Parts: sequence; structure tokens; C-alpha cells
Amino acid sequence: MTRPVVPAAMTVAMLSTVLLAACNRDATAPVVPAPQAPAPEAPAAPEPPAPARVTSVELGNAVDGDNRVAAPASEFAPTDTIYASVGVDGESAAKLTARWTYGEGQLVRNTDTDIVAGPDVIAFDIQHPDGWPTGTYKLEVLLDGTVVETREFAVR
Repeated sequence: MTRPVVPAAMTVAMLSTVLLAACNRDATAPVVPAPQAPAPEAPAAPEPPAPARVTSVELGNAVDGDNRVAAPASEFAPTDTIYASVGVDGESAAKLTARWTYGEGQLVRNTDTDIVAGPDVIAFDIQHPDGWPTGTYKLEVLLDGTVVETREFAVR
């Protein structure tokens, strides 16, 4: 009986494959890292809130219901109540100060108020029951302690 050559060759090839696999069982195949997606971009930092700012300053002897000076003036009578209408805006709170002085810097009155974010109009006033001395006066408007506006006026 003759053996076919082909099946014997196949048997030898299969045995060789099994033996080779058994010899390499401790060897590890190189690890190929999976492609990674790019890291997501960090969200942009939020814009800081716009600082508070003074948008207008008007002096007069009367204000309306919105705290706006009815008729701007720079000269007043000794018996007038003197108003300052200060417009503010911004996205942050601040301290607003009205510093009123007479002559060479004699303090008449210093008034502080806290303002909130957003547009607003704040009214400050000074009055003197015996009447104002005639002369020159000055209003300084401060925002968080820094002078941002100055208005000079006179009492005649």
C-alpha cells in the first residue's frame, strides 16, 4: 500500500505550525496603541464682568423721579438744595462716593452708597439750613475710592 505524499506533507506542515506556536507562547505580540481622539478643548474662560463706571454727572437744584437733574446748573442761590445726578453702568458692584468741598478744600459733606451691577442713576444732595456761604465749591465723584469726575460750581 502506498501512502499519498500530499497528506503527509500537510501533516508535517500542521505539526510545524503547532510546534512553532508552542515555542512562542510566552512571547507577546507588540501592542499597537489604538488611535486616540484629540483631547477636547478646554472651555474658554468666561469674560470678567465689566467694571462699574460713571457715565454722567449733572448738577442742579432739583431732580425728577428718575434721579435726573431737572435743569443743569453751575451757579446756585445760598438757599438752594444742590443735587448731583450721577449715572453709572457696568456688570459689577462698587462703592460710589460724592465728596463736596468749599473754597480751598474744606469738606462740606462726604456721602457713600453701594451700587449694583447694571445701569442706574444715583442722586446726591447737600443743603444748608442757614444758607450757603457765597464762593466756589467742588464735587468729586469717586468710584471705589478713586476720583473719576470733578465738577466745580459757585454759590452767588
